[in-house]
Amino acid sequence: QVQLVESGGGLVQAGGSLRLSCAASGTIFSPNRMAWHRQAPGKQRELVASITSGGSTSYAEAVKGRFTISRDNAKNTVYLQMRSLKPEDTAVYYCAVKRLGGVQYDYWGQGTQVTVSS
Repeated sequence: QVQLVESGGGLVQAGGSLRLSCAASGTIFSPNRMAWHRQAPGKQRELVASITSGGSTSYAEAVKGRFTISRDNAKNTVYLQMRSLKPEDTAVYYCAVKRLGGVQYDYWGQGTQVTVSS
């Protein structure tokens, strides 16, 4: 069983920065893709950024140039550095992991709230 625990959310003013962390425990399949998703009130969950165990990254258009995803494979931890935050980035951010090439994410964290005030 894989457990994902997010941390680092909080309240920040527009233009500010936050760094989210997601620590994974248990037996994680390899290779894999880890990702950050977010869900704002009244909206569907959306993929924000993902990274493979080999380090290849992808980003949603809305966050390109502002967010950076990274990972430490030795610590089984993935990070999301968020800069130039906007009120529309306000959401619950979820960490997830799947087998590389898998269709859906197999394990999810509980989420961490990010609130950006204008």
